[in-house]
Amino acid sequence: QVQLVESGGGLVQPGGSLRLSCTASGFPFSDYTMSWYRQTPGKERELVAAIGSGGDGTNYVESVTGRFTISRDNAMNRVYLQINGLKPEDAALYYCHAHSEGAGNYWGQGTRVTVSS
Repeated sequence: QVQLVESGGGLVQPGGSLRLSCTASGFPFSDYTMSWYRQTPGKERELVAAIGSGGDGTNYVESVTGRFTISRDNAMNRVYLQINGLKPEDAALYYCHAHSEGAGNYWGQGTRVTVSS
């Protein structure tokens, strides 16, 4: 069955760094656009970053540009989100998402990022 398993969340001080990972299984990973979303209570889920199936195209929400980097390893079926310069407003539940037009649309269970001094 399809699985997206996120890891790497935790408690970090403002200005700190984290690397989130998402390991995929059960679908042809290299055919899918992979994204990271985040959500806080009472707000809609927000697209943070996305990377094309071949890893050659990325885009970011303006608020994280220059601080977040999305990457993928198609041989390992993994996508990563490197987060630097964490701000309190980055605290959220971060979700991994896989999408392929006409094929599939899958979500992970989320990993929590907490920013506090």
